[in-house]
Amino acid sequence: MKKLFLLRHAKSSWKNPNLEDFDRPLNRRGIKDAPVMAARFKERNVELDLIISSSSKRTTETAEIFANVLNYNKDITYIDKLYLASSGTILQIVNQINENNIKAMIVCHNPGITNLANFLGDIFIDNIPTTGIVGFSFNNSWLDMKGNSCKRLFIDYPKKQ
Repeated sequence: MKKLFLLRHAKSSWKNPNLEDFDRPLNRRGIKDAPVMAARFKERNVELDLIISSSSKRTTETAEIFANVLNYNKDITYIDKLYLASSGTILQIVNQINENNIKAMIVCHNPGITNLANFLGDIFIDNIPTTGIVGFSFNNSWLDMKGNSCKRLFIDYPKKQ
């Protein structure tokens, strides 16, 4: 059984108005929330085979924090096309995952990530908050992943008790 984890980047900074959106780093809250959420994810005892991230500053920082906390010792795959990607574009990336990878995490942005979660899953999600993670399981190949083909395992986010 394959597992897909959709992670929205941690809270980003709007402190410098001269920065392009792509280059915005995590803010203080994002830097605090990301390791906490990574530790909560680690408690699920999931050993990721693959982390794929948008190449924006805030997503790369989030992915790197998760990789560090999870002791993920492989390379993170950064894909420019995931920056502000639609759910369809994110799904195209997922469909191209090598079948040897059983557990994969995608780190990207809203609204694409929430829209994809709702397309794939069996339960509607209003919004994936920053540093929110949704886990899915499914029985087919990555290429066969399509609408309503997955079972939602969990949703977790910083303010969830």
